[in-house]
Amino acid sequence: MSTVTSADGTTIAFDAIGTGQPLIMIDGATAHRAVNPSNAEVAKLLSDQFRTSIYDRRGRGESTDTKPYAIQREIEDLAALIEDAGQPAVVFGWSSGGLLALDAAAAGLPITALALFEPPVVVDDTRPPLPADYVERLEASVEAGRPGDAVELFMTAAANMPAEFVDMMRGTPIWTGVEQIAGTIAYDGRIMGTTMSGNPLPADRWAAVDVPVLVMHGDSTPPYLKTGPAAVAELLPTARLLPVPGENHNVEPPVLAPVLRQFGKEL
Repeated sequence: MSTVTSADGTTIAFDAIGTGQPLIMIDGATAHRAVNPSNAEVAKLLSDQFRTSIYDRRGRGESTDTKPYAIQREIEDLAALIEDAGQPAVVFGWSSGGLLALDAAAAGLPITALALFEPPVVVDDTRPPLPADYVERLEASVEAGRPGDAVELFMTAAANMPAEFVDMMRGTPIWTGVEQIAGTIAYDGRIMGTTMSGNPLPADRWAAVDVPVLVMHGDSTPPYLKTGPAAVAELLPTARLLPVPGENHNVEPPVLAPVLRQFGKEL
């Protein structure tokens, strides 16, 4: 494990695997190195082409946190990782991590290209939108000492899981692990903003993104995770959409790695 220090003093823990072009992988909500081995598996498969940095976003795993939260702080975390890599980087984002990657590129970080897998965007009626007070309810639950309520809200309202399935998860190691970082769920809620409102995406949020963008979704994923990524790709002039055969929101490393390899060769 290595660390970098972000602009506000937060320690960001990461692993670097391989040699070559810098690639930074951003997890989505609730994920970090200890619970998501996929990033390390992808990095090993690409170790001859990319130096891949896999990190714990602030407040998760072995990274620290500094209050108050702002999306800009996470952009600064990514900037510190890119500086450590020594040159401009390709950035890959899972789910809501893809929206953070777009925000970072729009902010002018030295990013050569973006690859996004199923950014969680809701622009139609393929599923219910997030409640307008989603972030406020998450933060209130955590502040009141009820992290389980925040986890339940995330799983039902954001992840769109059936309530009966969420009830079955209570008390499992997965549930307990998410409760431990429940305070960070609102971070991704703030990053998503209005992108899960059921309305068209704001035209100006990523207008400054001028690097190649590969937007992916599995062809076996829920309908909104097809129409949402398609809306992102349509919004960005430099983007192209790639359906990945046989995959859903948890694409397998042996499937993802060749796609990223080819994308890197095209840059």
